[in-house]
Amino acid sequence: MNVQSTLEQLQQLKLHGMAKAYEAALAMPVHEQLTSDVLIGRLAEAERQYRVNQKTTMYLKVSKLRYNALLEQIYCNAARNLTNDQLMSLADCRFIENAENILITGATGCGKSYIACALGRQACSLGYRVLYFGMNRFLEKVSQTKLDGTFIKLLNQIEKTHVLILDDFGLHPFDAITRLAILQILEDRYGKKSVIITSQLPIAKWYEFIAEPTLADAIMDRLAGNAHRIDLKGESLRKNKGPRSS
Repeated sequence: MNVQSTLEQLQQLKLHGMAKAYEAALAMPVHEQLTSDVLIGRLAEAERQYRVNQKTTMYLKVSKLRYNALLEQIYCNAARNLTNDQLMSLADCRFIENAENILITGATGCGKSYIACALGRQACSLGYRVLYFGMNRFLEKVSQTKLDGTFIKLLNQIEKTHVLILDDFGLHPFDAITRLAILQILEDRYGKKSVIITSQLPIAKWYEFIAEPTLADAIMDRLAGNAHRIDLKGESLRKNKGPRSS
């Protein structure tokens, strides 16, 4: 069997990572050619890495993250009330395995959404499904699915997601339908999946914002009982927007 035939068969079998690695190995000088056992190991590793990258790319696309954010581009200092240790304690995504939530609060422009998206991107890279909603779009989605009868489909989609990100909680008022929908989503996720929420409102004011005392207690119990809290301080970072601006 010749080299071209082998490459074609690898492509037909959709072993694209292996095919690229095989081509690279063939291009090496004769005196640097790999032994058969080393070559097989390289090909297997190349295929594994290719599939990991493809999975990450797919998860990032489906997540619809607002920012292409990276943890290493986040400012950590006392003025922001954010430390490297605090951020790195979340970077391994054990909070997902432990079904813990993350609540990020702070003034407008202080980098809440960027941090949430950076954590979401990190989760995707580690093989977790993530789904991002700006709160306005989320409320529209709930209302629309309630009207057209696809709300259960939305619930099922969210339930399969390891991390649900709700951005800008508190900017848009809830009606009775929305409160019940959010409670149902949080109930489905409690102790099983994680939620990341950003808000300009301090957490103590979330009860007042939700407005209905009984539902507020139920919602906050499922949100805050097992949550990491990041309370960002300082002025807006948008005034000094640059490659490391969040």
